[in-house]
Amino acid sequence: MGKGFFNVPIAVNEPVKSYAPGSPERVAVLGTYKDMFNSKIDVPLYINGKDIETGNTRTMSPPHDHKHIVGTYHLAEKSHIDDAISTALEARKSWSLMPWEQRAGIFLKAAELIAGPYRAKINAATMIAQSKTIHQAEIDAACEFIDFLRFNVQFMTDIYMEQPESTSDAWNRVEYRPLEGFTYAVTPFNFTAIAGNLPACMALMGNVVVWKPSDSQVYSAKVIMDVFEEAGVPPGVINVVFGDPVMITNTVMASPDFSGLHFTGSTFIFKELWKQIGNNIHNYKTYPRIVGETGGKDFIVAHKSANAKQVATAIVRGAFEFQGQKCSAASRVYIPQSLWNDVKNMVIEDVKSFKMGSPEDMSNFITAVIHEGSFDKLAKFIDQAKTDSDAEIIVGGNYDKSKGYFIEPTVIVTTDPKYTTMCTELFGPVITIYVYEDDAYAETLKLVDETSEYALTGAILSKDRYAVTQATEALQNAAGNFYINDKPTGAVVGQQPFGGARASGTNDKAGSAQNLLRWVSPRMIKETFVTPTDYRYPFLGE
Repeated sequence: MGKGFFNVPIAVNEPVKSYAPGSPERVAVLGTYKDMFNSKIDVPLYINGKDIETGNTRTMSPPHDHKHIVGTYHLAEKSHIDDAISTALEARKSWSLMPWEQRAGIFLKAAELIAGPYRAKINAATMIAQSKTIHQAEIDAACEFIDFLRFNVQFMTDIYMEQPESTSDAWNRVEYRPLEGFTYAVTPFNFTAIAGNLPACMALMGNVVVWKPSDSQVYSAKVIMDVFEEAGVPPGVINVVFGDPVMITNTVMASPDFSGLHFTGSTFIFKELWKQIGNNIHNYKTYPRIVGETGGKDFIVAHKSANAKQVATAIVRGAFEFQGQKCSAASRVYIPQSLWNDVKNMVIEDVKSFKMGSPEDMSNFITAVIHEGSFDKLAKFIDQAKTDSDAEIIVGGNYDKSKGYFIEPTVIVTTDPKYTTMCTELFGPVITIYVYEDDAYAETLKLVDETSEYALTGAILSKDRYAVTQATEALQNAAGNFYINDKPTGAVVGQQPFGGARASGTNDKAGSAQNLLRWVSPRMIKETFVTPTDYRYPFLGE
């Protein structure tokens, strides 16, 4: 690893471990999984560096075994949120003044803790809490999280190096101050890395944070806080609260010191939070920063020149890894008639070869969806497709929640390009395919652009570079992350900064310096060396 500004290590992507049979990492994570699965933990609030037990608790169960309890977590009252806010504001007095390289050292240490002693634990927690296979846990909870922490330090040093021109008369410099007040992180269940990055990147830039994880991700959130604490994040800098999201948000946003929202979750909730901030704008000391990444109705478009096997693989990986619960998961596909039979047969063959069950069995490609509400919603759409005349389920379509929330990977083919599952975000292992005439490529691209309110990810598969160029231009507003000859998932920190526009969010690109710039308030300082002593300019002379 090389050296960057002031000898800060230059970030490199964390290698993904294989977890092949007999490998040391496989043995370690399975042992850790069994220990954690068969133990019961108690997760308190974390305020001012202290564990707060309220006595008002909820249980936690794995989605793939929902009758098994792995622990409890404590719910906050309004007084706890008030404490978290006041604690954060007090901590800011010291944290905002801490030299940037000292802050960097904390989060670089956190990255190394995850890469080493915490790797098996954070992966096992993600497998249990979010029903991720070991591969999905590894690329998320370990590698992506490590990458966020390392690359953010690199991005921070790059930002600080960006300075204005100075002259012999004056020294000009920009001070990248943290926001005045405290920030609020609201994180989703589906990525442990996102849950850790949203509060961490704001804290890295000198901000203090009240963090509300998803109720469905508390188990792995506890591991994140254990890592932050061991890495040396001072008390009060990141405070973690669980409970009624309306009460927590109302309390946070009623504070005049609220200065920023970092959000990943549903589009509707993000819009409601934006509206709430707007309604409270006269109460705030500053204009709060609002950064959000929300939903997607992500697409794959195949051109007639595409390789059928590549298209089929992009569909099954893009739609069904982690049960389709990635914001970037493919959920609508447009395939030319000439490719359809080959792609159809390959997709059916692949899906029928999937094994589904607990992530502890590493031969399983599919596990459970996150909770009963998600299960019921998906089952409803699947049942509707079974009865609609303009839709056909060609593989999958079954579901069972007796032990876990298991939805079979389901492929719907529709004759209506505006069929409900072509337009509605489902967030599960359901994909809908529309077959178009080969000579209707241009019209299909227009259809792709106009069908969805979202613009998160999308992909084009083609051997014809003219067709690729045509799609890249026609779909320039349809996806913030656009993939050529690949599935629309799998953005890597430092390589593909992630975010979408339209109803998919503010497109502030997590995994880039652009996102970190949202969490600073620059102060321009001009220092004049020889100060004028006469107001008169030369033009005033006779």
